[in-house]
Amino acid sequence: MSQSVITITVKLFAAYQEAYGLTELVLEFPHGTPVKAVCDRIISEHPNLSKWRDVTRFGINLIFVESDTSLKDGDEVVLIPPVSGG
Repeated sequence: MSQSVITITVKLFAAYQEAYGLTELVLEFPHGTPVKAVCDRIISEHPNLSKWRDVTRFGINLIFVESDTSLKDGDEVVLIPPVSGG
């Protein structure tokens, strides 16, 4: 059984957007990867974002999901850190 690769779009907001200077990323993951792995990869590339790991909410295709929800090819993922007012 071969490990297939999926492609997802990640919409970036707040601290994540500031870290990358982009509004979205297109990333590849192995099939069946949980959505929390997206956050893990972003934090591995930008360790200063680690303070948001435990408070970030996840959305897939405009629906809030649990961190262990599996990704599917073509999903649009949103990482939503807490946003301060202002």
